[in-house]
Amino acid sequence: MMFRLIAALRKEKTRSIRWRAALFAPAALVGLLVADAALADTRTAVVPKRIIYPGEEIQAGQLEVVEVTNPNIVKGFAQNVDEVSGLVTKRTLLPGRVILVSALREPFLVSRGTTVQMVFDNGSLVIRASGTPLQDGAAGELIRIRNKDSGVTVSGTVMADGTVHVVAK
Repeated sequence: MMFRLIAALRKEKTRSIRWRAALFAPAALVGLLVADAALADTRTAVVPKRIIYPGEEIQAGQLEVVEVTNPNIVKGFAQNVDEVSGLVTKRTLLPGRVILVSALREPFLVSRGTTVQMVFDNGSLVIRASGTPLQDGAAGELIRIRNKDSGVTVSGTVMADGTVHVVAK
């Protein structure tokens, strides 16, 4: 009786192994095809030629374009020089390493502590005044700015020409 039970268990185990092999063989084949397609898809990445420090503006001469050979590379890296040229780094970029787009920012148009033009525009009413930004800001960012005459702190959006358009309360 014990012998029959052991033989039946062995037979069931063999069937189970065959069943799993038949089930996973197509999945393995698909995995190989996908890996082969990924190798055929050649991508490029932008890498620095030298160390680029935080706050430094990236110039096209500091960069080179290389072919990506690692299929497991992190997503979100720059693929052409035009994408990153003129931007400023937030962290140190090392030579030969891909440049993540998240490590870059637009250059600041207004700097904290300098004097800039504040503009309040409400249709026919336009008020201009001098102000001191309380923080750095790039185009399109909302920053706090202090009116030099009254000392009142307001919020405004940095414009492409370097002025700050004040937001109505």
